[in-house]
Amino acid sequence: MSGAKTARTMLLVLIGAFALSQAYRTIAGVMAPALQADLLLSAGQLGVVAAMFHFVFGAMQLFMGAGIDFYGVRRVLLAVFPLTVLGALLSTLAPGYGMLLVGQGLIGMGCAPAFLACSVFIAQRFPVDRFAAISGITLGLGSLGMVLTASPLAWIIEASSWRAGFAVLTALSAASWVALWAWLRLDPPTRNQGESLPDVLHGFLRLFLLPHTWGIVLLGIMVYASIMALRGLWLGPLLVERQGLSLVQAGDVALAMSLLMILGAPVLGRLDPGRRWRRSALVGATLLLAALFMLLALRATLPVAIGVPLVVGVLSSYTIWQYADVRDAYPSRLLGRAIGLFTMSMFLGVALMQALTGWVAGWAQAAAIDPYAAVFLVIAGLLAAGALAFALLPAPPSDSH
Repeated sequence: MSGAKTARTMLLVLIGAFALSQAYRTIAGVMAPALQADLLLSAGQLGVVAAMFHFVFGAMQLFMGAGIDFYGVRRVLLAVFPLTVLGALLSTLAPGYGMLLVGQGLIGMGCAPAFLACSVFIAQRFPVDRFAAISGITLGLGSLGMVLTASPLAWIIEASSWRAGFAVLTALSAASWVALWAWLRLDPPTRNQGESLPDVLHGFLRLFLLPHTWGIVLLGIMVYASIMALRGLWLGPLLVERQGLSLVQAGDVALAMSLLMILGAPVLGRLDPGRRWRRSALVGATLLLAALFMLLALRATLPVAIGVPLVVGVLSSYTIWQYADVRDAYPSRLLGRAIGLFTMSMFLGVALMQALTGWVAGWAQAAAIDPYAAVFLVIAGLLAAGALAFALLPAPPSDSH
């Protein structure tokens, strides 16, 4: 098998694990009504359940980035991904809120290196000028996992229960680990020769000493978190409770949004503005995203409730430009750690935003305010703040490599 063909095969296996990560991070959007009814979860508890995966996932990025730099992609994935299988099994059997939280935490830990591994692998095995395009294709294919948690998962839940949905994901996760073991070859670490594990971990501290890190991190916290708050948590309740759609109808909207995210990823990856214009494009796209959430908050009509998520689905893949920005902002010896730090900011942002919006929804209900309007206004404000921070804080130097 040629080197290029081998690289493509291994990337497809990595994408399979990433697709499952995408499924788990969006599962609450369709499962939310069934979980609330069966386990008697409050809006705040539901927000914490949805946030637990993302909190653990994000918190582990520092360690996963260091591990990949030190041990390589294959060793890290084979050691960590079995936790996904265990967490999914515990979630399937969970009798209540506590075990469900433990299961979601284990899933988050097991999935933590999924997209990070893809990004480092692409940076290692493919030309630099193709990084954004191939990452876009990877994100698009990996987002097929969100298709599974749209209409198909809704059908499973309505035909059986939410536990059956987790059982299916448990089996798919076990199959993915076997594929990783069988097809993923041993890869060289990206660290400098002679660099010890403490040196690798210390590299994270050096990232925080670079002025341009802060703008990258603050925008990373806001953008993906807002997209996942809509697709992964509030879209189902919005359409079922506020608009009166059935769960399957809401699943169809989630499916359409997911498909647009899949189709948009390779397109926006190829439309990467390049280093000269990318930062301005990131600010503009984030402000447009904030405006869409503002519209969703202020126009409580069915066409808006369906149309805005579809537009967000198309726009969402500009996060690929953020990864390209990170790729250009740091030297290759820090690549795993830099991408790990950025990914950590994204998923800690998701955890914080889902927990925060759960609290906001509970507060709004107690105050007799439309909880969805309150949630989406908060998200719009946070996006605007992230865009402002990214625009005003220092940019990477032109010779960052």
